[in-house]
Amino acid sequence: MKLIINTKPFSFQLKRKLVTSKGIIHKKTGLLLQIVDSDGNYGWGEVSPIEANALKKCIEILDTIGKTTTKDLIEKYIFELPGPLAFGLGSSLADLDSRTNNKLDLKMLDIKESSYLLPTDIDPLESIIEYIDLSKKEKNSRTIKWKVSNQENNFKEEKILQKILNILPASFKLRIDPNGGWSREKAEEWSQELKKEPRLEWIEQPLPAKDIEGLFSLANQVPIALDESLVEFPFLHKVWKSWQIRRPALEGDPRLLLQEINKGENRIVISTAFETGIGSRWINHLAAMQLKGRHACSPGLAPGWCPNGPLFNNKPKSVWEAA
Repeated sequence: MKLIINTKPFSFQLKRKLVTSKGIIHKKTGLLLQIVDSDGNYGWGEVSPIEANALKKCIEILDTIGKTTTKDLIEKYIFELPGPLAFGLGSSLADLDSRTNNKLDLKMLDIKESSYLLPTDIDPLESIIEYIDLSKKEKNSRTIKWKVSNQENNFKEEKILQKILNILPASFKLRIDPNGGWSREKAEEWSQELKKEPRLEWIEQPLPAKDIEGLFSLANQVPIALDESLVEFPFLHKVWKSWQIRRPALEGDPRLLLQEINKGENRIVISTAFETGIGSRWINHLAAMQLKGRHACSPGLAPGWCPNGPLFNNKPKSVWEAA
């Protein structure tokens, strides 16, 4: 089937900067994809990497593919493409398939079911107190994610941890995310502190992505979730038995992840990479399907971090026109 690929760049500022051990994210840039088949049907996708160099590489590959191509050609090479580009093309092909075979029914997820990502540029205690009060009134998720080891902290996080545990209700869960910024020694210290803490849901990627041995060792002490390691070493999807943080927009063809979720074998958590409305259709759908599985767990959709407006509409045509 002959296809025409149209692209449109997008850019938006986050409502507040995200500070991690890897750097600071102020804005998001990417490409929207509109793929048209020979019958005039539309498929929609988004190429939404975090790093600017990754986006540049995706654009270069799209230029090589060309504006006119075929479905068979994309399907043949999609497994070899960078994850963000494979996500955009796979999403588009799934849309086109649904136009003719009625196979795709993307489900929307109530944002209140997502874990709450604490602001990274202010003392987290104030945010936690506000969120606890809000969750009692509005029945929001009772899972809080705290990014630590960021580049702008001027306070001792170990002391903040104790204060958080002192005020966190017993019904709440805490996720701690160092983004690979800890040494083995520091990770061991935190693990000893938290190994008997029932409110700890997991520590996410405490060590650098390549330290697989250290991560497996820590997983024998406390719950450990992998993130960056999964992107760098996809074989871990099959062998890591603890939690897996999966960011579809960075990982690849979302149809494959959907198949994996439907099998229900892995402890998968769906997480955002700050997408527009086109990309978030799939993020929400995958999260909704995961919540129906036997390993149901609050997704990481970072509510409140992206701005409002038509760029985040769940209707692809409106997003395309707003970019």
